[in-house]
Amino acid sequence: MEIRILGPGCPRCHEVEKRTLNALAQLGVAADVQKISDIKKIMEYSILGTPGLVINGKVKASGRIPSQEEIKRWIEEEKKG
Repeated sequence: MEIRILGPGCPRCHEVEKRTLNALAQLGVAADVQKISDIKKIMEYSILGTPGLVINGKVKASGRIPSQEEIKRWIEEEKKG
């Protein structure tokens, strides 16, 4: 599973990263988690605002901080494939 956290490194981006890592730990799921702060790379995902959360190439959230429960649900959905 590939997870990308998109943002310049603001506190909101750090919160998305923290919630994502907590969700992965609670679910016992291993993932390749990367933070992307390069604006050109962020623009490749066509999001309108940061922070952004991308799981397996699919934009799950942009411009807001998703709840931990949302993140867990998205991880479970992607795990099932």
